Amino acid sequence: MALSVSSSSSISASGFSRSSQELKAPQFGSFKLLDRPTTFVNFSSQRRCAVKPLNAEPKRNGSVVPLAATIAAPEIAEKVEVEEDYEKLAKELVNGSPLEIMDKALEKFGDDIAIAFSGAEDVALIEYAKLTGRPFRVFSLDTGRLNPETYHFFDQVEKHYGIRIEYMFPDAVEVQALVRNKGLFSFYEDGHQECCRVRKVRPLRRALKGLRAWITGQRKDQSPGTRSEIPVVQVDPVFEGLDGGAGSLIKWNPMANVEGQDVWKFLRTMDVPMRPVSE
Repeated sequence: MALSVSSSSSISASGFSRSSQELKAPQFGSFKLLDRPTTFVNFSSQRRCAVKPLNAEPKRNGSVVPLAATIAAPEIAEKVEVEEDYEKLAKELVNGSPLEIMDKALEKFGDDIAIAFSGAEDVALIEYAKLTGRPFRVFSLDTGRLNPETYHFFDQVEKHYGIRIEYMFPDAVEVQALVRNKGLFSFYEDGHQECCRVRKVRPLRRALKGLRAWITGQRKDQSPGTRSEIPVVQVDPVFEGLDGGAGSLIKWNPMANVEGQDVWKFLRTMDVPMRPVSE
């Protein structure tokens, strides 16, 4: 078995006087070390230790440039995100069908977008989403004041489409304070403002803060005075999205240019769940 030792002290090889022929490979269990010629090294001329301490510094070449700086690092192309021009996109999609607009929205935002579902004709949005063949999310606000028929309708929708609606609830402490201070029917007295703020607006803000885009069922014919110019897609002017700040949330309105009577015709044709009161 060949041995090689390096030392800073001079060691005589005379201690190894036996010839290499006399060295036999020892047995260790069923393994046998290979018989190889043993080479002895005269260490008398080697004064320097070949084993360097862990903290030994490399030999300097006199350059003031660090060694790492002499190795060219590979160039990494910086990813530049191009900001979408949603006004331009809205013009391009102005004559698009609700299905085409829905498909574009889901393709662009994937899991960061969700359909806002409040019942009634909003089920058309879910039907269009299903027709795209893409995965989609649905959320709804449970104000705590929905009637049993509405809950039953929501259950029908979930079973029909095989989905789970993501319900958002108002803050329990805020609702408790509202009811204790103003009673159960304050919304009849103060124009719904405080009640809607607690039960609808704030839960909606929380829901949208987890998204980058949302899909609504808003249409121009619902309110000619306030929605007559609603585009099929826009930067949300009111709410913030996941990244926070103005412009962080995109709002899609696939049915902006569809008339109400056509929505109901579509729902009946597709044989989707509908609330009896809507008939």
